[in-house]
Amino acid sequence: MTRCMPALATPLVAASLLLLALAGVASADKGPGFVVTGRVYCDPCRAGFETNVSHSVEGATVAVDCRPFNGGESKLKAEATTDKLGWYKIEIDQDHQEEICEVVLAKSPDTACSEIEEFRDRARVPLTSNNGIKQQGIRYANPIAFFRKEPLKDCGGILQAYDLRDAPETP
Repeated sequence: MTRCMPALATPLVAASLLLLALAGVASADKGPGFVVTGRVYCDPCRAGFETNVSHSVEGATVAVDCRPFNGGESKLKAEATTDKLGWYKIEIDQDHQEEICEVVLAKSPDTACSEIEEFRDRARVPLTSNNGIKQQGIRYANPIAFFRKEPLKDCGGILQAYDLRDAPETP
């Protein structure tokens, strides 16, 4: 009875190893892929950073835009919508080593907080495996914000609490 067990175990082990090898080959055929994730918020004080009155924007539209370093037409445009916490996730199925890729604000569902300021409406993300980042395809973009047309009345006091003063001059 005990001699039967090793004879049965050997084909099972061999079959398991074969399945693992085939799974590795199947995943290797996919090539590099990335998931870009980040958050969109409303900046009611127009501070340029999150404050205690900032809030997430649900249903905002963002796009990943990749263009050549030397200018020219976009090579990739992919869109996503934020969830109830303001997070988005965009799957990119190829490497963009020779391009500049950015997540860009497209549209806010919140009419009170829908202003987009040029150069503050985007976050750069590296979409290449040839850059030393060991995140296995996950790329985290910095948070990006929509702005109110007019800041809240309390914003002066809120920003004073952050003690935002210029650094003293050095002699």
